[in-house]
Amino acid sequence: MRIAVVGANGFVGRALTVALIEAGHDVIALSRRAPEIAGADGRSVDVADETSLRGALAGCEISFYLVHSLSSGDFRARDRRLAAGFGVAAAAAGLRRIVYLGGLGHDPESEHLASRQEVGTALASGDVPVVELRAAVVLGAGSISFEMLRYLTERLPFMVCPRWVRTAIQPIAAADVIRYLIGAMDVEPGVYEVGGADVTSYREMIAAYAAVRGLRRRRILDVPYLTPRLSSYWLDLVTPVDRRVSHALIESLVTEVIVEDHTRTDTAFAVEPLGLAEALLAALDDQALELDHDLLGRRSGLQDGVYTVRVVAPLSSATPTRLDADLERIGGSYSWYGLTFAWRLRALIGRVVGEYWKLSSPKEIVPGAYVDWWRVVRRDPGTLVLRAIRWLPGEAWLGYRCDEEELVQVGSLRPKGIPGFLYWTLLRPVHRRVFQALARHRVARAG
Repeated sequence: MRIAVVGANGFVGRALTVALIEAGHDVIALSRRAPEIAGADGRSVDVADETSLRGALAGCEISFYLVHSLSSGDFRARDRRLAAGFGVAAAAAGLRRIVYLGGLGHDPESEHLASRQEVGTALASGDVPVVELRAAVVLGAGSISFEMLRYLTERLPFMVCPRWVRTAIQPIAAADVIRYLIGAMDVEPGVYEVGGADVTSYREMIAAYAAVRGLRRRRILDVPYLTPRLSSYWLDLVTPVDRRVSHALIESLVTEVIVEDHTRTDTAFAVEPLGLAEALLAALDDQALELDHDLLGRRSGLQDGVYTVRVVAPLSSATPTRLDADLERIGGSYSWYGLTFAWRLRALIGRVVGEYWKLSSPKEIVPGAYVDWWRVVRRDPGTLVLRAIRWLPGEAWLGYRCDEEELVQVGSLRPKGIPGFLYWTLLRPVHRRVFQALARHRVARAG
């Protein structure tokens, strides 16, 4: 069917759009900045503009509403106005259903959770039937809640935390949220509470993340007088997430967010949600697979716990074919990469801390083949993407793409714990120069 996803540039919105496309639906992806999602009709729409919204929704049967204004001043009032206006536009466009993702919590004290539930009420007051799913923390790479958990656990072996780390929460895997959202197209309208298989706390989530990631146990000291507002300022020093959003989320952690009505949800949906450890592992594995596939589209900088350096070098008209052929010659020699001495030194230092790199050359460079200290994860004409094996600082990727005009070289590192963070931080001043030299070497070999 023809479906609109409003807020398609968000973490859940993008994943939902992709899932709907894979299921064969015709998806209109709406956001203030037109989404660029393969297979979707991306459009730039301001939800506050009811006229343009009606036009964008025309012909759609169902709309998913995934809009929140946490970064604005009085976001509660703004979210209520937007939701009420959307309900009017949806009715005028002839939609038969709205699906909304809100937040759990009984009489929540925080502005964030209260706003989530007010939006559901505003939508339901219109003429279009509404299915409201209420969830707690969503565990997936790119979710603000997950990124806060990631940075805290990766970077701090010892933490001083307020009492909210013991508040009961019921986190849910990102994949399960998507399954519930898609299932919501066919259930009776109303409010449904959704959550993962485990009721836990933020303290236990930190311990579970450390275990799944293979980190040493994180020690936590509870300080009862450390308020959520004070702890949010401390969080700013440790995590690079958007502080306007993280502050609102931190204040919501004083409220228990657990599923109280399992029966209604279990009866309506055929979803068996993952437990905490499974959800955390799935989040990390899904991100690694995404990097395998989309590495060459990443920009330089830090995004969702991954540091990236992207370098572009111009090519002459005859070079791309020779460069692609040279990608087949990888393996068995440090000289192929360039900066031979630097690679030898890096291998020697790695051996001191427990790494063991072995030069090797497979018969054919195909996905799954092992070459030197890499595994080939992608090999297409003009394209080679490698994922590191036995790399102590974390998971690393190196990719090349050559076309008629340029060579794109991308290197990414998902640091593991403090050693990985220090590794990237200490080498940051030289990383870009090194990568530029490696790209020039690639072009020179092809020439």
